[in-house]
Amino acid sequence: MASINFFQSRIMIFKFLIFVFICNCLSKLINGISDSHLSLDYYKKTCPSVEGIVRKEMECACLSDPRNAALILRLHFHDCFVQGCDGSVLLDDTVTLKGEKNAPNNKNALKGFRIIDKIKNSIESECPGIVSCADILTIAARDAVLLVGGPYWDVPLGRKDSRNAAYELTDTNLPTADEGLISIISKFISQGLSVTDMVALSGAHTIGKARCVNFRKRIYGDFKMTSTSMISPISSSYLSELKSLCPPIDQINGSSDNNETSMDNITPDLFDNSYYHVLLKGEGLINSDQELYSSFLGIQTKKIVEKYAANTIAFFEQFAQSMVKMGNITNPETYVNGEIRKSCRFVNT
Repeated sequence: MASINFFQSRIMIFKFLIFVFICNCLSKLINGISDSHLSLDYYKKTCPSVEGIVRKEMECACLSDPRNAALILRLHFHDCFVQGCDGSVLLDDTVTLKGEKNAPNNKNALKGFRIIDKIKNSIESECPGIVSCADILTIAARDAVLLVGGPYWDVPLGRKDSRNAAYELTDTNLPTADEGLISIISKFISQGLSVTDMVALSGAHTIGKARCVNFRKRIYGDFKMTSTSMISPISSSYLSELKSLCPPIDQINGSSDNNETSMDNITPDLFDNSYYHVLLKGEGLINSDQELYSSFLGIQTKKIVEKYAANTIAFFEQFAQSMVKMGNITNPETYVNGEIRKSCRFVNT
């Protein structure tokens, strides 16, 4: 029986490797088509001060609370994975439009909208009707990372704002905390992002927080099985803290669902590679993170996690490249029907 199970597991691994190979080829094919609408000097003549304005506002936001960096970075990710980087995640619900903010994967998970509003107001005062909310969010995400110790990258600009949102796509496109590795990879590949991009972009969780509802199953499930240091008093203490923050569901009827804690419990306010060290110890807070290292199918992802844990520069370089790729995910409809919103919360009348 044991030999049969071993043989079956080898077949699964082989099939998975083929799957990953095909997916990587598809991602390269998708990204082989460059977006000619975007350029580094798009606002050179029409609003040359745009990046300076965004930087100033983000500096104030991050000085006020370093966590604001993670909020803006998450907003950008959730925007780009749903019909492209078009600012649709910023739209409020109206009588005629159902926005993405209150979709299950976004409600209570997304914040930072007021920061974008403030940046937009500052830009409109100097360059009215010129800069899209989608571009503002993309620049702000770059500056957010930089201001808490992460890498810099040049941001191609020229996006238009969508006049609609895609509530339903938030459920199908966005990775969730409890997903397995194959499903996570599939969602990244569908956006034209490779397995390497996926592991690098997941490193954004080094400054992120997770709600109890997203890690309760993990801490009362396989946390002990993946941890390589449970005999350590520090590790045991960490798990006890998590359980105190997030009691079993039958004890509190979900009232603690929105309690939060950092996904990187080492340097939560600093953008560095300690997130990958957490995974090496088997102490990733959410399942989808730990899957990158602990899944028996994660042959490729495990090596990448080890690489970034050992080499901060390699992580920073790839993260910057992957952020540009993600930022270039576009909504073709905006080239025909897109606009420059006056307010990031509402389409123009």
